[in-house]
Amino acid sequence: MEFAIQTSGVYEDVLAVAQFSEQRGLPAIALPDHYLMALDEEKAKTTPAPDALIQLSGLARDTDRIQLVVLVSPITFRHPAVLVKTAVTIDRMSGGRFTLGIGTGWMDREHEVFGFPYPPMAERFDMLEEALAYARAMLSTEPEGFAGEHYSLEAFPIAPQSTGQVKLLVGGVGASKTPRLAGTYADEFNVYPGPDLGIRIDRAREAAATAGRDPDALLLSSAGQVVGAETEADLEHRLDSLAADAHMTRDELTDHFEKRQTPVATYDRLRELFAAMEDHGVRRFYLQGVYDPDATPELLDAVSRPNL
Repeated sequence: MEFAIQTSGVYEDVLAVAQFSEQRGLPAIALPDHYLMALDEEKAKTTPAPDALIQLSGLARDTDRIQLVVLVSPITFRHPAVLVKTAVTIDRMSGGRFTLGIGTGWMDREHEVFGFPYPPMAERFDMLEEALAYARAMLSTEPEGFAGEHYSLEAFPIAPQSTGQVKLLVGGVGASKTPRLAGTYADEFNVYPGPDLGIRIDRAREAAATAGRDPDALLLSSAGQVVGAETEADLEHRLDSLAADAHMTRDELTDHFEKRQTPVATYDRLRELFAAMEDHGVRRFYLQGVYDPDATPELLDAVSRPNL
């Protein structure tokens, strides 16, 4: 299992995480694409939410080796032509290191605040599928058109072309549609932890085979906040500190983590959990949450070492 970091914040902070990741030899850095960066209404008013794609353009020039990933961009924010044009630009600026993640969008409040249309989920999935097909057509080396209910693309030569290395990522918690779209169109399937993880992976692989693609070429990744410590006592102390920092009770914090399938365990147990995910074919995990210059390297060291 390889580990990467998903982070957010002002550019100076994001760049510091990217530089740490390169120095550490991590494979990628991922940024979330949100116009509000907190679910809590009051916290959202003061938490920086810069444009992720512009920040990734900066990282394209300020880093050398690391893969740059947007995890993920809601199709409700931008027309697929804008997404793909931006992806090709970052791809060329970075020397072929960009992965474009596209999703349905899920945070109601950011759509309300900024006035983005927010159709029902079924329609957003239709938009997502069309956007993925549109992106595949636009990234093709030969002019390809696309005609759908929401989007259309003329079979017209598009310049500049990608270096051929723009990757598409589909991620989410959906049980059926998300795996099908990932297998049909994506290079990477970001599948969130959960008891049905193996089932969702199997569905993505089946969809890839049905589409005439190689299921083994699909990069399987996962993501989430991970809370760990060396001992149970250390873990309890860590949870108390996290609850206090978040102005939550321990019960509220526990409920928050359970809803999001957040791994909370000793380091030994975390390594077992990641090994089980690896048995399902998951090869990369994006560590989410606030980057801590002390805690994050410790966590990476702990989850990367083998159990004795």
